[in-house]
Amino acid sequence: MERRGFFRRSRLVYLGIAALVVLLNVAAWNSSAFSDWYIAHVFPVWVGTYGRVTGLFPFSVGEWLIGAGLLVLGLAALLGIVWAGMGIVLAVRHLGDRRREAVSAVGAGGEDRGMSAEAPPQSGRFRGFRKVSILYYRFFVWTLLIVCLIMTLNCFILYHASTFSEHYFGEDDNVYTLEELIGVYNMVAEQCNRLSGEMFRDESGMALYPGSTGRDGELLDMEDMARELMARLGEEYPQLKGYYPRPKALLTSDFMCQQHMQGYYFPFSMEANYNDVMHILNFPSTMCHELAHLRGYIYEDEANFIGYLACVQSEDAFFQYAGYLSVLVYLRNDIYKARRENSAAYEEAIERIAPVEVEAQVWEDNVFVVDEEWDRINGKALIDTEVVDKAADVFIDTNLKIHGISDGAVSYSRVVRLLLQYYRYHGLQAT
Repeated sequence: MERRGFFRRSRLVYLGIAALVVLLNVAAWNSSAFSDWYIAHVFPVWVGTYGRVTGLFPFSVGEWLIGAGLLVLGLAALLGIVWAGMGIVLAVRHLGDRRREAVSAVGAGGEDRGMSAEAPPQSGRFRGFRKVSILYYRFFVWTLLIVCLIMTLNCFILYHASTFSEHYFGEDDNVYTLEELIGVYNMVAEQCNRLSGEMFRDESGMALYPGSTGRDGELLDMEDMARELMARLGEEYPQLKGYYPRPKALLTSDFMCQQHMQGYYFPFSMEANYNDVMHILNFPSTMCHELAHLRGYIYEDEANFIGYLACVQSEDAFFQYAGYLSVLVYLRNDIYKARRENSAAYEEAIERIAPVEVEAQVWEDNVFVVDEEWDRINGKALIDTEVVDKAADVFIDTNLKIHGISDGAVSYSRVVRLLLQYYRYHGLQAT
């Protein structure tokens, strides 16, 4: 009786958690005010408590949790296969027994002796396996429900909150001239050209990071500098205030390269993670980008923009250069797109404001992974990089669309609109 009561209570808890997950998602989908309230008052609690705990570990806890999750899922699948196999074997044996019984009955003059025989009792080994399987699947259900709850609290709700621009830039008609676009591009290109000459470099021309000086004059590494810059940004944009854990490099950075991913925010460990195999000038903006997710800005274009602001408002030349590089290609691609769509308007615009020519060194610095690292990664990869990249694109695009971002992965390029809105809002002439 006690066992039955325990199982009944467990089912009620299962249903309670599942109902909570559903209710939270329904509330978020139907009310941005609810999501805004949650991000302002509840979400920081998880960052400041759970995030501090996982931040004590020098490695990415989230990365190990993913590995553990795959093992749990794999074992559940394996047990399912074993039970399916056992079912097939028992079914085949049962059919064979029925045939033998039928033959025996006919041979005995029609007496159905075999049908009256009792089934052999289950062996102790079988009962033990059955008990272990039941306990494991209960554990699996618990794990699945907890994961769904954590993902809802630390990720899914965030997709339905007000945007950064709604919080801080107000209403905007989202109509920008080609001259404005070229003006912002020129400002970014000129800064890239200037800052590329200020970089410390090795004999091969690779940029080197010399360390940063914090606000209090102390020498900071890149991770702590990113934290400080995000905290400074919080003085201007209140939602960015709060505790920031140190960004962590991933052990699986080679696999991230195959996905063409620079960083990950792990909702179930409240960590900002980055790919430490990519070109070093991608590190600063990626760290700030992932930290922006920890303040509730889950949209990729907003995290890109926040990472850009944090870097370019620094006094550190390395961070500044990395910030401007992070948006250079987005701006250039939108100019090319405008040229393709309306060449006449483009030619007219560049008569008034011609795009700045970007120096060769800037394009050499503006790479995801250097050729030597690609050769090493592809040489030992278990799965072809093209296959991994396509699978990652499908997953990211699908995930974004599920959460209401209709243009999917294209939302990454919407950082250009935020740049234009920012410079217009502040009345800056980026020409």
